[in-house]
Amino acid sequence: MSALTTNKVTIVGSGPAGYTAAIYAARANLSPVVFAGGPSPHDARRVPGGQLMITNDVENYPGFPESVTGPELMERFQKQAERFGTKIHLENVVELDLSKRPFRIKGESQECLSETVIIATGASAKWLGVKGEQEFMNRGVSACATCDGFFFKKQDVIVVGGGDTAMEEATYLANMCNSVTVVHRRDTLRASKIMQKRALENPKLRFVWDSAIEEIVGTQKGVTGALVKNLKTGQVQKVDATGLFVAIGHVPATELFKDKLKLQENGYLWVQPGTAKTSQAGVFACGDVSDSYYRQAITAAGTGCMAAIEAERWLAEQGAH
Repeated sequence: MSALTTNKVTIVGSGPAGYTAAIYAARANLSPVVFAGGPSPHDARRVPGGQLMITNDVENYPGFPESVTGPELMERFQKQAERFGTKIHLENVVELDLSKRPFRIKGESQECLSETVIIATGASAKWLGVKGEQEFMNRGVSACATCDGFFFKKQDVIVVGGGDTAMEEATYLANMCNSVTVVHRRDTLRASKIMQKRALENPKLRFVWDSAIEEIVGTQKGVTGALVKNLKTGQVQKVDATGLFVAIGHVPATELFKDKLKLQENGYLWVQPGTAKTSQAGVFACGDVSDSYYRQAITAAGTGCMAAIEAERWLAEQGAH
């Protein structure tokens, strides 16, 4: 059996964070190897390139005044990384041994050792799993008001959820939309008191309590509304809207790292504040896997840059670069 190759930097995951880390590491002559991911057995929407791969128009990424599709932006990131010599495997990592250096990374068909690891596995939005949700994805259904709210200026929209994220999204949308209907399963909000107060006092917000989305409806042009069921009475009403924002949380892709790296209370990877350093020396994290607050392509790319620079300096300190 042939000896495993030892990389200086191996990046687990792709998206803006992973590919930016690869660009910086490659330009530092670290010859990074990226396990960009493949179709997930747990989430059909999780594909190489991250959440942007299911985003039609990206209008808030600097440098693209005419907007760019998510897949096109990620293709450009990937090509830029490859231009500087990054090696990319389009497969998932199935096993990771971080107990000793060099770390051992096992993919679906490739296996290697690595002096450092950069984790960029991201997070995925929790979805409702109701009829019409996938059909109208990017045609009125979204999980990010900051990303897509602009497209619904002066329109009527629905926000599903009752936590801080839902109230933040609803309040944000109220600044540009005609009206925002919040649909929540309970009769009280789960959000923090200050977020509740802000939302409940906003004249553009309307609340439908004790209710859940039963079906998202629309035409070829997009969403026209949702069938909303009262969970106490069973009564179903149609709420008219051209957009529906699912804000019931995100799930970070941290399955591989449980019991190996320190996690935050909300399940995201812990990093030393202001850095990309995890609880394990030589292992760094960037993008949405460690960021439950901003969750934007631009911040993911920024932390990808941080992770690569930190990996390079750490290798130099170890005398490995």
